[in-house]
This record gives sequence, structure tokens and C-alpha cells, in this order.
Amino acid sequence: MILVDTSIWIDHLHVGDPRLIELLGQSQVVTHQMVIGELALGRLKDRDLVLGSLAGLSSVVEASHGEVMHLVESKQLFGRGISLVDAHLLASLLLNPGTALWTRDKRLNQAAVDLAVDYIDEAQSL
Repeated sequence: MILVDTSIWIDHLHVGDPRLIELLGQSQVVTHQMVIGELALGRLKDRDLVLGSLAGLSSVVEASHGEVMHLVESKQLFGRGISLVDAHLLASLLLNPGTALWTRDKRLNQAAVDLAVDYIDEAQSL
């Protein structure tokens, strides 16, 4: 399964991403409530359709805020330029072995590498 970050969704909603369309068709995409929340805060064309479609996707097991804060401290994620939402995604990925992160956010991607979280290398095909 692949957890698609907000950065990928934003690009997809603007121009369409054939790889994401293929993964959606194969039921390989999962989401996180924080990603849906970030997208909901933006200006979305076909807002109801987009948010409804995202809500219909399977979700990862989500880390509690306490678990996220523990991860931030224990793995020294502070001062690295990632957001609280990013930390929630990373903590949740640690609770979902076999689920990979797909992001275009370089800092989030580096944090995933440092935590040994599975991630999608955009230079390679999915």
C-alpha cells in the first residue's frame, strides 16, 4: 500500500498524475486524516467530489498525538523543517509495516529515509 502525501495530491489535482491514477485503479492508495484535512483547507475545484473521494479511500492506522510527540523527541525530528502533519504521517507509517510514503517534500522524504520508513523514490518507477 502507498500513503500519498498532500504534495502529490495537490500536483495531481492540478494536472493529473498517471501513476496515481493507476495506483488508485489498483486499490493501492491509502490515506491519512491529516492529508485530507490539509487538502480541505485549500481551494479545491469540485470540492465535494474530491473530499468525498478521499474519504472513501482506506486509511492507515493512525498514531495518537502522544505517539507522534514521543517520536519527535526520541528520533530528534525537531528543527528539521517538517510539519506536525508530516510527523503524524511518519509515526503512522511506523504502525503500518509494508506501507510506503509517496511525497515530493524533500524534508519529509529525508526524514522517512532516516527512520527507515518505506518510501517511493520518484526516480524509479512505481
